[in-house]
Amino acid sequence: MPTVLLTHTHDMLANYYGDRALAALRGLCDVRLNDTGKPLDTAALVKLSQGCEIIVSDRLTAGPADFFAQAPASLAAFLRVAVDIRNIDVAAASKAGILVTHATPGFLASVAEQTIGFMVDLGRHVSRYTAEYRAGLDPQPVMGRQLAGATLGILGYGAIGEYLARLGVVFGMKVMVSDPFKTVDEPGITQGSFADVVAASDFLVCLVVANEATENLMNAAAFARMKKSAYFINMSRGNLVDEKALEDALDRKLIAGAAMDVGRAPDQKPSLFLARRPDVVATPHTGGLTPDAAEHQAFDTVNQVRDILAGKMPPGAANSEAAHRLSMFGH
Repeated sequence: MPTVLLTHTHDMLANYYGDRALAALRGLCDVRLNDTGKPLDTAALVKLSQGCEIIVSDRLTAGPADFFAQAPASLAAFLRVAVDIRNIDVAAASKAGILVTHATPGFLASVAEQTIGFMVDLGRHVSRYTAEYRAGLDPQPVMGRQLAGATLGILGYGAIGEYLARLGVVFGMKVMVSDPFKTVDEPGITQGSFADVVAASDFLVCLVVANEATENLMNAAAFARMKKSAYFINMSRGNLVDEKALEDALDRKLIAGAAMDVGRAPDQKPSLFLARRPDVVATPHTGGLTPDAAEHQAFDTVNQVRDILAGKMPPGAANSEAAHRLSMFGH
């Protein structure tokens, strides 16, 4: 029976894979677990994957060129329990003939709901009041902002953006979307340029795909375009934001506040110098951390393993034409 290395630590298994998916995976193959108690670096990954045909990796376990150059001859596939495969060197995997796959975004509702929560929190000062009460203070009430009638600006109209836009309409918000690669034709949703959406928004949500072209998309010029009463929310990736520019915008009160589930800290968590601010609401990259969302992506990899063992190319393949090692499974 083929052997699959599941790179998650035991703590990560509970949050990011789950018992049902693990049981399903064990029904298909032998499963080797990561008992080191920490994410695997290249040397540890090479050692632990000896004799394995497939790796199912957590998002912290990178697949650099050095790993694929040293990968065991038995290894045919490197599957990621996440959409983001930027820390996997797909070119190096292709050179070695190893398949790379990613999961589908099963966290649409989870991330969109957390975004709504951030908007309510920012607009009604929930976290600030809570912190003051916990410090033994008597918070002074200040005027809040309701969602109904406010303008929700969405940068990036992918699957999460579409889901969030529909929620915004239900809440009675004026929804504006900026995405140069999409044509938006939905009731209650207006499409505009990046500059127009940034300038018009009361709540500006960044959901743009992270790549070289979008590095520091939200920079000093972008923050300067925002209303002073507006809030910025990042639910995508930290490298979309010039964090020093955001800090400056908050210091100078060019915007009213910010919320973030992501940043440039390890594991894409918010950077501490921003997250600790009283005008920022932050969570440690937990937008998709719900049982439904985590299990969705875990079962994506279970189904990918099933397809590979059956001689089928699985959905989510990033380099199917180069994956010649799959021939061991009849591909």
